[in-house]
Amino acid sequence: MTAALAPGDASVPVAIVGAGACGLTAAIALREAGVDCLLLERDARPQGSTALSSGFIPAAPTRWQHEAGVNDSAARFAADISAKSHGRAAPHLVRAYTEASAPALALLARHGITFELLDGFLYPGHSVRRMHAMRERTGAALMAALESAAVRQGAGLLCHARVASLEADRSGCVQRLRLERPDARMESLDCDRVLLACNGFGGDAAMVAEHLGSLRDAPFVGHAGNDGSAIRFGRTLDAGLADLSGYQGHGGWAMPQGALISWALIMRGGVQVNARGQRFHDESAGYSEAAAAVLAQPGGVAWMVFDDPVLALARSFPDFCAAETAGALRSAADTEALARLIGCDSGVLSLTLAAVGFGETDGFGRRFERALAPPWHAVKVTGALFHTQGGLDVDASCRVRRHDGSLLPNLWAAGGAARGVSGDSVAGYLSGNGLLSAVAGGYIAARAIADSLTKEK
Repeated sequence: MTAALAPGDASVPVAIVGAGACGLTAAIALREAGVDCLLLERDARPQGSTALSSGFIPAAPTRWQHEAGVNDSAARFAADISAKSHGRAAPHLVRAYTEASAPALALLARHGITFELLDGFLYPGHSVRRMHAMRERTGAALMAALESAAVRQGAGLLCHARVASLEADRSGCVQRLRLERPDARMESLDCDRVLLACNGFGGDAAMVAEHLGSLRDAPFVGHAGNDGSAIRFGRTLDAGLADLSGYQGHGGWAMPQGALISWALIMRGGVQVNARGQRFHDESAGYSEAAAAVLAQPGGVAWMVFDDPVLALARSFPDFCAAETAGALRSAADTEALARLIGCDSGVLSLTLAAVGFGETDGFGRRFERALAPPWHAVKVTGALFHTQGGLDVDASCRVRRHDGSLLPNLWAAGGAARGVSGDSVAGYLSGNGLLSAVAGGYIAARAIADSLTKEK
C-alpha cells in the first residue's frame, strides 16, 4: 500500500530519500523496531541501480555459508576488502559494514526474502564464497522482494516524489523536505530524521568529468536517478565528501545489445582479447578495473572469449540468457572462424589462445586452472560506468559528518549517497561492494536512527 501526503498529515518520524535496496532495507529494519517511516521514490516504482544489477550480496558469516561448509568471518571479509583497496577503504566503514552484513541478511530472511549461496566460482578478490542471491539471480527480483517486505511491514511508500531540497535550521538540523510531483506541484514534508539512500553521481556528466576523467566517454549504464542530488543536498549543509574518485565499472557491457555479461565467464576460464586478437590485462583482477582497460583498446572494444564448459555456466544466469536471445553470443567452430568474426589475424589469435594453459601463470600474472578448447564462443563488449563509490562522509553509524568532522544533528546517508568501502580508485572495488554498502548501510542507519529516537523519548 502506497502512502499519500495530505493536509495535516505531512509529517513523519523518519523520511527515507530513495527506495532502492538501501532505503527498503532500512525501512524493514525501522518497522521491525516499531518506527514509522516514509520512503520517497522519484520513479513510478522502486527500481534504482539494484534492479539493473545481478542482485548478489556479499556477507559473512551467514547460515547459508555454514550450511555449505564455508568457513568465513566478518574479519576475513574485511581483510579481503582492505586488500582489494590496498588499504585505502575507510577502516571504520569496512569494519561496520562487514560486521553488519550477516545480521542484515538475517533481517531480510526473517521477512520472507530467501537467499542461496552462489556456488562454482569465486568472484575477484574474495577468498571464499560469500555471494548471496535469490533463486532468480536478478536484481529486479531482489527489488521486488524488498519492496513487498517493506510494504508488508507497514512502511509508507510515496512514488513520483522527487526530493528537490532539504530545509534546515542554523544548526544544520533538517526540518523539512520539499518534494516535486509529476505535475510540477511542490509539496512539503516535515520530519524528525532523514536517511539519504538515493543515489551516486554516475548520471551527472559534469561530476563524472570532474572526478572520473578516464570514464568521461564511457557509457553510463546505471540508473538515471544517479544524478548527484545527495551530494548537492550535503553541500548545502556543509557536509564532508570522500572517495569521489572511486567507482564501479564493468568491462563486460555487451554491444550493441546493451547488456551486462557476468564476470563468472571470466573467472571460470574465459579471456578478453582486443580487436587485434591479443589479450591485454589480467582479467581475473576484477571487472571494475577492466572497464578502463577495455576502453583503452582500439575502438574501446574487446571480445570475451570462452568455450563450451563456460557457456554451460553462463546459461545458468538469466541476464546472460536474455543477452543471448538479443544476439550477443557469437560462436565459431575453430580459431580461424573466430578470427574472421573478430576481424583479426588468425595467427595472432591462435598464439593468444594457445598461451592459455593449465597450471601456468602468464605474463599478466593470471593463473589458469585449465586450457580452453574450441568450439569458441564470444561476446563483443566495451567498458562501462555502473555506479560511483564516493559520496557524503559518514561515521560508523552512517551519520553524515561536516567538513570539520562534527556530526550533522539528524542526517544519515548510506548506499550510493555515501562513501563506500572501495577507497578512492577503481582498483579498490571488490565484487558486491555496492550492494554491501546498500544493504549493510541501510541496516546500520536504521538501527542508529531507531536508537536515537528511543534515547530522545
